Amino acid sequence: MAKDKYSAVWVSHSSIGDWQKCPRAYFLKNVYKDPKTGKKISLMGLPLAMGQAVHEVIENLSTIPVNRRLVEPLTLKFDRVWKKFDGWFDPSAAEPYRVAGREMLKKLMGRPGPLTKLAVKINMDLPYYWLSETDNIILCGKIDWIEYLKKSDSIHIIDFKTGKADEAANSLQLPIYYLLAGHTQNRPVAKVSYWYLNRDPQPVEQPLADPETAEAKILTIAKEIKLARQLNRFKCPTGGCRECQPYEKILTGGVKLTGRDELGRNVYILL
Repeated sequence: MAKDKYSAVWVSHSSIGDWQKCPRAYFLKNVYKDPKTGKKISLMGLPLAMGQAVHEVIENLSTIPVNRRLVEPLTLKFDRVWKKFDGWFDPSAAEPYRVAGREMLKKLMGRPGPLTKLAVKINMDLPYYWLSETDNIILCGKIDWIEYLKKSDSIHIIDFKTGKADEAANSLQLPIYYLLAGHTQNRPVAKVSYWYLNRDPQPVEQPLADPETAEAKILTIAKEIKLARQLNRFKCPTGGCRECQPYEKILTGGVKLTGRDELGRNVYILL
């Protein structure tokens, strides 16, 4: 089969996570399109809004020269990004999240670590590679931060966390980023880390994945997703769970349309 990225099934850490939690949630988040607009749908809550704003501030730093990254306080950058959510949420409910986001970035300015060192940018809007040409499956994802390690001419992958819960020990997030970095740039991956911004002063290194094992596991899941898409079979295992039920409300009402995100999806807020 000739490579055709437009007909391929694209999988990522987030879509695989959706599938593993609930196939119906996967469908609503990654396949379903509003018949009135032809657009995919997205549900926004305050924790997600805060996390997105913090990530946007940090990720934009990698395009700024090292000696100028912290010239403007990150809290001021956050305030500008947060304005995009004006009118989306009840102000009294939103205020604690605005404050929490500013506090994370305030702490980060006091111990910026890798943010004041050279970074690597992958020259793709959305990094991806062919996980399997035979199966017509593409693996994609955006890596939060790639630190350049000059002594070894290698890289350090860092994923920023703004929530309180730890990433599961069996998470495929860092293995997926490891594979993506290995296929979309030339330097070897020396380290991978999570950085829980609300508690850790520095990134916490995690074990490196075995690429063959990780790729085989991801491909197995991706084939399950592809088959479900071919059969149009996306059932919630419990008949309605906390993963899919909020999205079902978009189909039945009880939500507010706020606009569209950078991916062109219709963004809704639960009422």
